[in-house]
Amino acid sequence: MNEQAAARIAPTPADHPAMALKIVRVEAIPVALPLMKPVVMAGERIEKSACLLVRVEAANGLVGWGEAAAAPLMTGDVLPGMVAAVNDYLAPLVAGQDALRRAELSQRCAHALLGNTGAKCAVDMAINDLVGRHFNVSVADLFGGPVRAVVEPMYLLGNSRVEDDIAEARGKLREGWSFFKLKIGIKRPGEEAAAALEIRRHLGDGVALCADANMGMTFADARLFAEQARNANLLFMEQPLRADDIDGMAALARVSPIPLNGDESIGSVASILALHRRGAVQGANIKTIKMGGIAPAVHAMTVCAALGLNINLACKVAESSIAAAAMVQLGCLAPNLNWGLNVTHHYLAEDVTDNPVRIENGRIRRLEGSGLGVEVNETKVNRFRLK
Repeated sequence: MNEQAAARIAPTPADHPAMALKIVRVEAIPVALPLMKPVVMAGERIEKSACLLVRVEAANGLVGWGEAAAAPLMTGDVLPGMVAAVNDYLAPLVAGQDALRRAELSQRCAHALLGNTGAKCAVDMAINDLVGRHFNVSVADLFGGPVRAVVEPMYLLGNSRVEDDIAEARGKLREGWSFFKLKIGIKRPGEEAAAALEIRRHLGDGVALCADANMGMTFADARLFAEQARNANLLFMEQPLRADDIDGMAALARVSPIPLNGDESIGSVASILALHRRGAVQGANIKTIKMGGIAPAVHAMTVCAALGLNINLACKVAESSIAAAAMVQLGCLAPNLNWGLNVTHHYLAEDVTDNPVRIENGRIRRLEGSGLGVEVNETKVNRFRLK
């Protein structure tokens, strides 16, 4: 029998409804998760993390979970709008459908409304978690299987005094961490460059350092910081200029001794292509909340690899172990993860899972469980649920 004939008679869920994984309920759950301490970045101070959790239930009783942080300064998504996007647009598209047709459902959600990538992300993540649980395989296995078993997360340093950053980093070094991100774009550029040099001097050359400005700099300030922090050997400087200032980023990339990483300027594969075409970045920060889910993030990683761009994967501050698990699954899949991975659940005072993603000796091992690999505690979810 030839392949075409075999394909014509191969059973499908449409032919045999019993093979389908029917979605019977989609629930949007806004939560406020407490942080251990406030996180300060350019233009934003975060004391509690506003996140959307999505619970997708199948007819067979299996449940999948997804998560996306509200990010008004990054994606434009605010929590009430995210809830409305799921309830009014996305849930009606996927309820009653076969979750095994996850690629088709992802496309339908992507085209259902403009933007709203956070809401799309949480739904896509939940469906992939559900399908992984159904087949008893990890999300990484659903997308072809991992290329690595261990990922190295970075630790955020954002204290007001450099002495406190150094003390905190030294403590993390003793725990095995070896990758740190500095928050810049808050103080004068010369002061921040001096802090970067001081941190490098204390931590030594064996650790990786990068800096993130969250669009908080002018061209002149970013250039000055890059020149004065040259000897700090930063792996990259992330999004110093406004998201729409591609001309400025391209001009800065030509003179900066520190490679540039795009973050807020990247919200789709099209934006990655545009930035690369202009020579505006040497790497891309890929977040599920910006891409619209796990499947679009996998696509974006593949494009970056083809273009020769460095890849940095990141959660928004601060998502729970649901989103962290998704990021670890992606990190194990990424073709080139040479600019690191940033999970943020460890900044939370409490998580919503019974088995939070474990960071041991500054490393995270591949999650072996089915789906995302974490178990959500619905009692905890309800405790942090916003009315």
